[in-house]
Amino acid sequence: MPAGRLYGLGIGPGDPELLTLKALRLLQATPVVAYPVSEHGNSMARTIVADYLTHAPIEVPMSFPFSAEHSAQPSYDRAAAVLAEHLSQGRDVVVLCEGDPFFYGTFMYLFTRLRDRFGTEVVPGVSSLMGSASVLGTPLTYRNDVFMVLPAMLPAETLATRLALADAAVIIKLGRHFPKVYTVLQQVGLLARAHYIQCATMPEQQVLALEQVDPAQVPYFSMIVIPSLWHTDPGLPA
Repeated sequence: MPAGRLYGLGIGPGDPELLTLKALRLLQATPVVAYPVSEHGNSMARTIVADYLTHAPIEVPMSFPFSAEHSAQPSYDRAAAVLAEHLSQGRDVVVLCEGDPFFYGTFMYLFTRLRDRFGTEVVPGVSSLMGSASVLGTPLTYRNDVFMVLPAMLPAETLATRLALADAAVIIKLGRHFPKVYTVLQQVGLLARAHYIQCATMPEQQVLALEQVDPAQVPYFSMIVIPSLWHTDPGLPA
């Protein structure tokens, strides 16, 4: 029996209509659909595609702990073993990944465990960065701008150093790191250019001035967008 094929499906930042045609086709044609779930059993990835699961696939929820106290690697090992069993029995498997699978996606860790044993294909998706820029109506970069993506968990000194090198930037995965990031932006003089957005393209989406943000209510799926100076001064030389 030939082995099944593994697909890493980028399903976009939250709006179900931002799936690509290829992702939708594979999703509805594949017998096994796997997706990450939270510690409470909820899955944002499954919620995004719920209306498209009309073919009653086999569903594989995968729980990965995301905390400094617990390594997620054993969970990835277990999930990869479950997927390998389906693939070995000839079933194709799609793994849902919010945004893009190769851009901070959980699929990367399954990919590295399974790619040498099974045929694998990655379907790119709309990232949360692009979704946020569209919601804000803010071009991120112009011409030769240097654009940088920074995880909020970096040390304050590193954030400040990297921001000094960028013409435009996005700070992702804010969560509990928002106060630190706010202080850094204040120190480097970027507060006026910064935009806060959470749950971009989702029904619960919010866009707030940084001064209006309650640090205790900042979710993981939030980011700060610092667009190019061209956005605020279109008179800059071309």
